Amino acid sequence: MPSYVAFLRAVNVGGRQVKMDKLAEHFKSLGHEDAQTFLTTGNVIFEATDQTSIALGEQMESPIEELLGFRSEVFVRNTSELQAILATAKTLLPNVPNNGALNVAFLKAPLTEAQAEILDGLSSPIDEFLVQGTELYWTCRAAQNSSKCSNGIFESKLKLRSTLRPVGMLTELTEKFFA
Repeated sequence: MPSYVAFLRAVNVGGRQVKMDKLAEHFKSLGHEDAQTFLTTGNVIFEATDQTSIALGEQMESPIEELLGFRSEVFVRNTSELQAILATAKTLLPNVPNNGALNVAFLKAPLTEAQAEILDGLSSPIDEFLVQGTELYWTCRAAQNSSKCSNGIFESKLKLRSTLRPVGMLTELTEKFFA
């Protein structure tokens, strides 16, 4: 069976706390007996029948909302998609200074032309963006707290929901579970 990673939005931030063992148990109750969590930010590794990642994420949102007591969008990627994300990230890393960061925002659908124009307007000497399909790569050339961008800004300006993960964490997850 193919392996997937579910990236849940808004877990263990802003007072929305969930224990990772409870989250893994919930995934197991949904038929994913091998479910494991990684870190405390709503990353769940599991196997499922071969489906599109988008469809799989959408199927999980209502049951996850029941568990958490709040809406948490679920962004699912399979191992091939995750490896492609990291391959793109590897090409961007040379542009990130030591005090900077490279993050990936997971999206449900590619940006519209209007959203892409808005994103272009957020670019600055500190912040650079690359969108490939359902991933938005954010290169921050300074400490993130000095940037005018964040996942909240992306959601507000682009009128969409997303979840953001640092490339270092994605690399660590991939090396631990899929190497």
